[in-house]
Amino acid sequence: MDHNKLQHKIKETFDRIQERLKGPFRFMEVCGTHTVSIFRSGLKSLFPHLLEHISGPGCPVCVTHPRDIAMGMELAENPDVIFAIFGDMMRVPDSNGITLKDLRAKGANIVVCYSPLDSLKLALKNIDKEIVFWGIGFETTVPTVGATITEAKKMGIKNFSVLSHHKIIPPVLKFLVEYGEVEINGFLLPGHVSTIIGISPYEFLAKDHKIPSVIAGFDPIDIVYALDMLTSMYICNSPKILNCYERAVKPKGNKKAQRVIKEVFKVSDAYWRGIGKIEASGLEIRDTYKEFDAKKRFGLTPKDVGEPKGCRCGEVLQGKISPKDCPLFGKKCTPISPVGPCMVSTEGSCAAYYKYGV
Repeated sequence: MDHNKLQHKIKETFDRIQERLKGPFRFMEVCGTHTVSIFRSGLKSLFPHLLEHISGPGCPVCVTHPRDIAMGMELAENPDVIFAIFGDMMRVPDSNGITLKDLRAKGANIVVCYSPLDSLKLALKNIDKEIVFWGIGFETTVPTVGATITEAKKMGIKNFSVLSHHKIIPPVLKFLVEYGEVEINGFLLPGHVSTIIGISPYEFLAKDHKIPSVIAGFDPIDIVYALDMLTSMYICNSPKILNCYERAVKPKGNKKAQRVIKEVFKVSDAYWRGIGKIEASGLEIRDTYKEFDAKKRFGLTPKDVGEPKGCRCGEVLQGKISPKDCPLFGKKCTPISPVGPCMVSTEGSCAAYYKYGV
């Protein structure tokens, strides 16, 4: 579809949505890639005035709880450890404003990896050091971490472990609709996560809470089509879970990836930034692979720490406030000197608002 036809299609769809709605329709997306796509493409500025968009807890870096950040910092300061991380974690401040980047400048051995498997290579090259990979992410990245752990066991690698702070999406959606303080009329469900878990884990949204939800891709036309479906279901009072990303998402997800997750991890309670503990929303390493569990290997225990002073990322992640409602936004908190993680990650709501001037 050429540019002019695409623009016409988008305008036509948004006009139909505006005509359809009789009052405000608030939808939440829970995927950082959707966040960026909506802003980068300019869709946000084209939304009908009755269509209200809020970003939810869809950025794995952003939702990492301060107590988990503190645990990661503790490991990074261990002189016997090479701490392997994804790049976005490097600049996330702890409750005192200290980052892994600051620790590395002081001599901590912190390495950015592009894949968990890179950390195994580090283990083989540095047999006198303990290599710890920090597992941050949702269902999308968990299978590769699980596969790395099984490979480490097959290879007999003794100096490798994972600090698992992985989280799973459906429980936080359940929390938002049952205990959240913001009315949500529809969900734009994450495409990447859904390629792993499929459709059925979201069915409670329509069945128990009557909230229409759509799994969508990331092209602007994917998102526009999903919004068309969402508002149509809402007006007709026929809530369903629709898959509008069939080219990537299968109804039952990726069975092989699910088997890897089930083999290596078990569901556990987890802490989410701004929310606290959500039952059965995290993944811990099973006892059958306990030698690769960094928490057990290093005897790590959570520390009771708070948010960075003045940071309101927790409220942004729940849709309670817009990033611009935070008094630090664009002043004390910018991408160059972030106070909270939502301004750090490329998938963070605050970073998107700042970068695209919305």
